[in-house]
Amino acid sequence: MERITVVKIGGNVIDNPAALKRFLKEFAALEGPKILIHGGGKLATRLAERLELKVQMVDGRRITDKGTLDVVTMVYAGLINKQVIAGLQAAGCNALGLSGADGNAVTARRRNPHPVDYGFVGDIERVDSALLRRLLEGGITPVFSAIMHDGKGTLLNCNADSVASAIALGAAQIAPTELVFCFEKAGVLRDPEDDTTLIREITAATYAPLKADGTVSKGMIPKIENALKAIEKGVRSVTIKHSDNLLNDTGTVIRNS
Repeated sequence: MERITVVKIGGNVIDNPAALKRFLKEFAALEGPKILIHGGGKLATRLAERLELKVQMVDGRRITDKGTLDVVTMVYAGLINKQVIAGLQAAGCNALGLSGADGNAVTARRRNPHPVDYGFVGDIERVDSALLRRLLEGGITPVFSAIMHDGKGTLLNCNADSVASAIALGAAQIAPTELVFCFEKAGVLRDPEDDTTLIREITAATYAPLKADGTVSKGMIPKIENALKAIEKGVRSVTIKHSDNLLNDTGTVIRNS
């Protein structure tokens, strides 16, 4: 394989049927082997509220009690995953929906409860690159939800950006890998309401002041931090862009230095 493209799509696009359909059509048109990771936080939040489950977030990360784990598993690994798979099949892309437990593809460990107890939240431990290779060489496009497992029978909710970075690192053991985060904005913006304020490049050195002054906040924090870790460990490039621009050379490029 000459190149693998790993793409992560966010919940805001998942929530918009027209935007999702456009994205899936472009994703299907990407040349070469590819892997998709999807979120779905907004839908899970709405369902949790309907069930009167308390939604708690810390620095863009969801605290997951047992009730919330049930909800996010149903939404991420069930409804959303199969809607995405159906959309890709309609676009001519032969895709297979997976959680980390399927095929023992990705294992995680429950996060240390100190200093914050995130509940049934996991941190990725291992990605089965050999399984990814077999699927990709067989012409199958893996589509991962953010539900992983600990290998001992417990499901864990993982940050989808972290999952994307870990899977990209696993793919990088097979072939040069590019990681793309797609969501509803043009990239990282100085003013979230103004696409003309796009920051074209972020490095490890420039990220710290952007976080300190609040330019980068909430869910963008784990996105950029995972991107920087992925670059440092061997992913060839990371780009954050609008879901409509998947095939275009736009967005914010994350570099190591």
